[in-house]
Amino acid sequence: MAKTNPGRFFEDYAIGQVIDHAVPRTVSGGERALYHALYPARHALYSSDEFARACGLPQSPIDDLAAFHVVFGKTVPDISLNAVANLGYAEGRWLKPVYAGDTLRSSSEVIGLKENSNGKTGVVYVRTRGTNQRGETVMSYVRWVMVRKNDLGAPAPETVVPALKPALAASDLVIPEDLHFNDYDFAQAGEPHRWGDYAVGETIDHVDGVTIEEAEHMLATRLWQNTAKVHFDATFRPDGQRLIYGGHVISMARALSFNGLANAQMIVGLNGGAHANPCFAGDTVKAWSEVLDKAETKAPGVGAIRLRLVATKGGEPFALKGEDGKYRPEVLLDLDYWALMPM
Repeated sequence: MAKTNPGRFFEDYAIGQVIDHAVPRTVSGGERALYHALYPARHALYSSDEFARACGLPQSPIDDLAAFHVVFGKTVPDISLNAVANLGYAEGRWLKPVYAGDTLRSSSEVIGLKENSNGKTGVVYVRTRGTNQRGETVMSYVRWVMVRKNDLGAPAPETVVPALKPALAASDLVIPEDLHFNDYDFAQAGEPHRWGDYAVGETIDHVDGVTIEEAEHMLATRLWQNTAKVHFDATFRPDGQRLIYGGHVISMARALSFNGLANAQMIVGLNGGAHANPCFAGDTVKAWSEVLDKAETKAPGVGAIRLRLVATKGGEPFALKGEDGKYRPEVLLDLDYWALMPM
């Protein structure tokens, strides 16, 4: 009897199936240190316990995207081990901060299936929840993945494509308990720009760039315990290149956005996202943002700002799609998210 697990293929999923993912993980200050070593992450709320306490939190949380990567990484052996590509995200909400000492687990429910016309692959939609040691949901999100079929003769399932919100409303966002920006220190945060200084439609070139290194992306992918074959096995792709984990590009772009958005402190909502083109070692990632919406919140001094974050590997800033409506070849990431900012 075989002891090894080849992973799930498209025909192995069924609507309503719930998968509890293996290997819970207790996070520590080590995750923060490695996250800040891998990316030029500088947001003050995630760097200083004292800054976080001045904002009403008990201590500095683990970076929102670091927590996301831990939760996401648990799902890979069951959801995307045999994936061709991770296609998109929706309805992502950060519900509770994650602190050093918390133990995270993940579970996913299959909410959609659609076999592709080639009969060789299909799209699997899952809603994933990350929980802590108290059973509290710290985040949830939907993603959809193109997965290979193993048995090409397996019948196509009934097509079910879930109805997903195009964007979260401000009322859908959960503000951490006791968070306030009444005593916000702009000097320590690094920039003077507050919520009222940004206008809907405004675009920001984040200026800086980082060249992706093979060793760094491999370290990051192992750190998050992401086992997807396309990130590790150079023989798995016809071009012999290891695909950069899309989350690595997300975190790099978010870190680069500090220059111009240093006060967009906490990510609380993920409206949508597309990994528009593959990223490989040697590509130089740059980023730009567009302000899509703004909203007040009930938390003292806290405003919500909806941002489009675009990562590119060259080309002019603010160029997203061509005349054919398709992403330009230099665009790597198109991410739509809500963040919290002092008013």
